[in-house]
Amino acid sequence: MGLEKAEQQALAPVDPAAMLSRVEQWCAINSGTTNIPGLAQQAAALADAFAALPGEVSLLDPAPVIAIDPAGQQIEQAHGQHLLVRVRPGAGRRFLLTGHMDTVYPADHPFQTARWLDAETLNAPGAADMKGGLAVMLEALLALETGPVASGMGYDVLINADEETGSLASSALIAKLAAGKGAALTYEPATAPDGTLAHARGGSGNYSVVATGRSAHAGRNPQDGRNAVLALADLALRLKALTRADLSVNPARIDGGSANNVVPEHAVLRFNIRPQTVAAAQRFDDDFTKALAEVTAQYEVQLHPHGGITRPPKPVGAGAQRLFDLVQRAGADLGQHFGWRPSGGVCDGNNIAAAGVPVVDTMGVRGGAIHSTDEYMIVPSLAERARLSVLVLHRLALGEPA
Repeated sequence: MGLEKAEQQALAPVDPAAMLSRVEQWCAINSGTTNIPGLAQQAAALADAFAALPGEVSLLDPAPVIAIDPAGQQIEQAHGQHLLVRVRPGAGRRFLLTGHMDTVYPADHPFQTARWLDAETLNAPGAADMKGGLAVMLEALLALETGPVASGMGYDVLINADEETGSLASSALIAKLAAGKGAALTYEPATAPDGTLAHARGGSGNYSVVATGRSAHAGRNPQDGRNAVLALADLALRLKALTRADLSVNPARIDGGSANNVVPEHAVLRFNIRPQTVAAAQRFDDDFTKALAEVTAQYEVQLHPHGGITRPPKPVGAGAQRLFDLVQRAGADLGQHFGWRPSGGVCDGNNIAAAGVPVVDTMGVRGGAIHSTDEYMIVPSLAERARLSVLVLHRLALGEPA
């Protein structure tokens, strides 16, 4: 439909140099999910930057998260604080923008510095996933606030500190903030260097099963033992056999065992599932319960499961598709042509969609090789995607259906 004069004016303030400067500064901060001091430094830098918006900036403590250690004991996991910005919370038309400050690179990871691969490609930890996306989000909001439509809309910005490990310390906050929003945008990087968006997503669940058997001498009286490792090895095979077209199961690790001449009494199995549909997730629950009962009876051990689905499957319904269409039209009006495709990955977009809110969750930069030392950001995409967000938010503010 082309750009109206007001839209052109809204796009004018986008500043590519300012965005690149922020990305370079933020990528110099190690904010691996387990690096609590680094996350605090990153959160402070983000709070300073997002304070330029006309809203309240706050740092929120993470929700408690319990994990299972290799000995099968429950331990509390430490997480960083989450950043929340609330702008015009009383507005009738309100939206949610989300991102994450954590990366997959811990404080002792060798990938800590940035380098230019060529004039348009920056290789840096978190450049694409998703410090570039955070720069895009902020710049789009700053530009939007210079125009007349901003006063008629409100929005919440959530930047959590634990997305890379499943958002267990922020999922309740995401659900709370999503409630009642007209639409949501999440700033994960595009799924391909050409800007392709992630469409439907499968879900993800992480589980631990603690087995308690009975120790015995492997030579004198093995019949008196109850082998926890053997029981969990059998359970792992049973779970893997549940894999179908709409469900994958990945047994990932068994912790446990002792000396070779001792029947092992304790063990812990860890596995991940990827259901493509809600029905597949429900079927897995039934099959998992059955497998636990069968292994318990056969090996005479106690099995205690922990965990569950933390990222529900994200189908794309009619409301979400309207938002995808809006984003694609806005891109075309800016000379950006991209499509979408299903993704096997998961993100906070899964949780937002589960709250019944239309979401496009790959509004961030173009780049690639995320979660590796080759991670890169295509620098011109900073301005491209910021302009895309400005136009999308401008049209949402004016009531274009999403």
